[in-house]
This record gives sequence, structure tokens and C-alpha cells, in this order.
Amino acid sequence: MHNVIPGILEKDWQEIERKLAIIRPFSKVVHIDFLDGKFCEETSFVDFNAFAKYKDDFYLEAHLMTENPTQYIRQLAAVGFRRFLGHIEKMEDINEFIAEGEICGEVGLALDIDTPVSSLSIPFDDIDAILIMAVKAGKSGQAFSQSSLLKVKELREKTIVPLEIDGGITDESIIAARVSGTNRFVADSFIFQSEDPLNSFEKLTNLVS
Repeated sequence: MHNVIPGILEKDWQEIERKLAIIRPFSKVVHIDFLDGKFCEETSFVDFNAFAKYKDDFYLEAHLMTENPTQYIRQLAAVGFRRFLGHIEKMEDINEFIAEGEICGEVGLALDIDTPVSSLSIPFDDIDAILIMAVKAGKSGQAFSQSSLLKVKELREKTIVPLEIDGGITDESIIAARVSGTNRFVADSFIFQSEDPLNSFEKLTNLVS
């Protein structure tokens, strides 16, 4: 199954709410980026409690670009987040993250653009998803890196676990990502910088249907 998921990376709560209002009529899933300034230089809005009001409107997916992401899982679950994607690069204990995530919902591991698949030294059956960055983690609006497709292909040969790709998703890059074996496509700029976000979302969805 293929899914297009709107992604939101913002420092300002009002901007997050503006984007949630845009996608509410057509998307039931939303991917929220959390950056702590330690994983990378950028930071994002990090008041988890603010999202509680949307727990019945969306399937909330947290993308944790943070140091030791395990520490945030229970806080996020308490306000309605149901899928937790943590970067392995600053993860103190991968098995602990997986165990904590399984208690609270779905759990996935994320790889930054330069992190090889060989860094995933765990049984793939233990997780619900793998997130592959197609840009350097931390900023929206970057160009899609073709090197990410090699990682997708390598992973697809090893597992049937859903593969999610994030960064630079457009009506062109999404086709290559789908062909390579990706199941989920996180789109930010292509949707939210469009004059017609619904049309852009539907265009992406139709390309992977």
C-alpha cells in the first residue's frame, strides 16, 4: 500500500495550526518533525501538549530528529501520537527505543542521508517502518538526493517492512521513490507551497496509486 503523508517542520505553533487546517479535509495522517538543536543545528516547535487537541483529527506520526529520542515517546503518546520514528544516529539504545515505541504504538527507525543501511543491526521484524532521508535532516525545501534510492532498493531486498521516504518529494521524485520500493512519501514544500494544496496532494497520491 502506498501513502502520501503531509509533513510539517515549523518553529511557530500558529504556522503548524495553519497547515493542519489546510490538510484536515483531505489527509488523516500527518508527519510532525521535532528537532532539538542537538541532532542538527535547527530547532522546531517542541511543546508536545499543544498537539493533544488534534489527536482525534489525525493519525499523528512523530519524526524525532533529536538526541536520545526514546525519552520523548511516552510524552508524545500521552497527547495522541501513534507512530514514532527515531533517528539511530543519536540513539543511545536502539532496542530500548523499539521496546518503548511498541508499548505506545508503531515504531520505526530513521536513517539520515549519509547513514548506511548496515547501521541497522537489528531484526527488521522488530519494527513497523524504516524512514529514509532523501535530504540532510533538519530543513524543508531541499532537493531530493538520488542516493537515497539506492538505500531504498537495498532495504527492499532485505525486508517487507514499510519504507518511508522524507525530503524533496515532488511529482517527479515520487515516481522514482515508488519504483525503488518505497511505501510512504512525506511531502512538505510540494503541498504547502502550492497554490492549491489539495490538488498537489491528489497529484502525488495518483502517481503512487
